[in-house]
Amino acid sequence: MARGCARRGWPVHPLAAGRKTPAANCSDCRPHAHTPAQCACLTSGRWCHSFHAATLDQQRIARWWGSNPDFGVGVACGPAALVVIDIDAHSTKPPSRDRILPGISIADHVDLAGLANGFHTLAVLAALRGQRSPAEDTTTLRVTTPSGGLHVWYRNTDNRRWQCSSGSSQGRALAWQVDVRAHGGYIIAPGTITRYGTYAPLGDAREPAPLPVWLAQELERTGHLPAPSIPAPRPVPPRAQQAVLAAGGCRDQLSPALAAILAPVRDCGRAPEGTGFSDALNRAAYTLGGLVAAGRLTQGEAEQVLEETAAAVRPGQERRAAQIIRSGMSEGLKRPLYATSGRRP
Repeated sequence: MARGCARRGWPVHPLAAGRKTPAANCSDCRPHAHTPAQCACLTSGRWCHSFHAATLDQQRIARWWGSNPDFGVGVACGPAALVVIDIDAHSTKPPSRDRILPGISIADHVDLAGLANGFHTLAVLAALRGQRSPAEDTTTLRVTTPSGGLHVWYRNTDNRRWQCSSGSSQGRALAWQVDVRAHGGYIIAPGTITRYGTYAPLGDAREPAPLPVWLAQELERTGHLPAPSIPAPRPVPPRAQQAVLAAGGCRDQLSPALAAILAPVRDCGRAPEGTGFSDALNRAAYTLGGLVAAGRLTQGEAEQVLEETAAAVRPGQERRAAQIIRSGMSEGLKRPLYATSGRRP
């Protein structure tokens, strides 16, 4: 089973015999607190540190499970490009209404008497979006769990680093009793047997389907992407300063200056990536923030032209572009850009 997972491109690591938790660290690692990156065990081919030890190496896999045939199989979700929706069916009292579907308010008049587990909350979320619940998605690999839950496996096709979450968390969460397994986590491979039962495939599908667009949008809405790395604000480039100063502070004369400021951003449209788009947009936002502070155009006008330019150059990245624009403009607003040094218009 472990070797089969690896052949599908899913890095695997051992789970303790009969359990769903990773096999124990070696005796050298147990008493010492150190990060996986600091541990010599991983480079030596040992299985310490859970999913950090996951591998596709068939010889290593044969050695691990050959000497421990009762080991279960864990799959490291991030390296395997997997996003798994882990639906629980625990008999616990539902939380307050604001935590059933994070970010979605449920009015007091809505009767929640029948809402009892993750199957219900996920079905409600899907219904609100006019979609089929992942629990009913027969096109993808689904695995039943011994506790009555369900793992719904999807492929991450866009290389975004989706993050794990717990449905009971007061922070990042998709829905009550619905966990997410992605980067920084692992999932139990179908066929693994524990003391409580078997993780068994459900239905005919045996391959993960691509993560549905609507579900990716919900994961993004609920904070399952890491905070973007926004470049530090840069000084206004000399070319842009000269163009702005040449405009003389008149709003009607700013069009040539704006074209010069936005030109590096527009140039990024010549290629889909690798053109320094974030840095170019940050510089332009910084510069326009200075113009806003000097009273040459309104903040709304500046944000509009930046957002329109960014959307034309990098369609589909509007959220990240808006964050970069806010960051650059907030710094530019602290440094008014006047037509002549030391004189306000």
